[in-house]
Amino acid sequence: MKSLNRSLILNIIRSSGSISRADIAKKTRLTPPTVTNIVHELLNEGLVLEGQTGPSNGGRKPIMLRINSKNFYIIGVDVGVKKIRFAMTDLNADILFKNMVSINEKMREEELVRTIVKQIYMLIDQSAVPREKIMGIGIGMHGIVDAEKGISIFAPGLHMKNIPLKSMLETEFMIPVKVENDVRAMALGEAWFGNGIGFEDLICINIGYGIGAGIIMNGQLFRGRHGLAGEIGHTVVDLNGPKCTCGSYGCLQTLAAHDGLKHAAVKEIILGRQTLISELAEGNVEKISGKIIHQAAGQGDGLAIEILRSTGKYLGAAISNLVHILNPPKIIIGGGISKAGHFLLEPLKEVVQKRALSEEARNTLIVESGLGDRAGLVGAVTLVLADMFSLNYENRRQTV
Repeated sequence: MKSLNRSLILNIIRSSGSISRADIAKKTRLTPPTVTNIVHELLNEGLVLEGQTGPSNGGRKPIMLRINSKNFYIIGVDVGVKKIRFAMTDLNADILFKNMVSINEKMREEELVRTIVKQIYMLIDQSAVPREKIMGIGIGMHGIVDAEKGISIFAPGLHMKNIPLKSMLETEFMIPVKVENDVRAMALGEAWFGNGIGFEDLICINIGYGIGAGIIMNGQLFRGRHGLAGEIGHTVVDLNGPKCTCGSYGCLQTLAAHDGLKHAAVKEIILGRQTLISELAEGNVEKISGKIIHQAAGQGDGLAIEILRSTGKYLGAAISNLVHILNPPKIIIGGGISKAGHFLLEPLKEVVQKRALSEEARNTLIVESGLGDRAGLVGAVTLVLADMFSLNYENRRQTV
């Protein structure tokens, strides 16, 4: 019970920004002596600070409490398909130090873990942060994850399976480790620090080398029975479509993720279509990327604009399905391909407007990520923060 009350008080202080002991007691319905004792512990541990005095209601002015965000640190790791990002942040998820390494196509499970361990040691050395000040390591991992056990079950883009990240890193660093699917972590980050603030229900969609969705319902991450909830990139949109990294055919991400855009451009170039994409790629089709296609679209290139519109329509159809199944009030779009902005979002929204069943569904808020390139790292860090501050994040049961 004491641990529950401690988490409750910490979360009230965090969410309030600044609050008095008396107001904590009112909001939590805990007795003033209980609040005083727990706050005393938090002050001694350096998790909470006493600040300025608040307004008085006739008596002595209350001393306001706030989280001591600069006194402790969190390490975030964002494992994508092509690269791994690392960051050291404070308790506000402000990035203080960061680095990045590329993933070799031939990298196997053991080398991936060795790389993560090495880079975390480098980050700790670079920051000179004492080990006891690091509250945890959060890892957003591409693919299917068993969050409770901290195991990467299947990372299709990396062709890796069954990596016990949590146990391996906790043994190495003796620091608590949280592992989650990267897009779910991203959704949590948006809910705490980005464009999802204030929303109990939302969906965050990441569009990069793959496509995935993180779902938050009633303020909690929703994983589904076997951790598959949100894998919209592997919903089939064309039974006769190209083969996906998962082994199936016609998955959404084969048509609307990075490689889908690239293949669409290469196909037209081979057929003789004149386009700025070729020029920007210096005549080498292997250099064609989502970034180059966006650059070409920005310069008015017809093919680039067509490709992004087609991508937006595929995504719009998928989002229409999500709206009809989960009916969220807000959908956040992030990831590298989302940087195409209006070239992508306008056709996407047009499809949702046409296909949604009701006026309310047609008016579902669809916005770009508020965290941008930081979304993956901030999301990974928020996994640890959620465990520190939330009463419901850990060990909850999910129902479908």
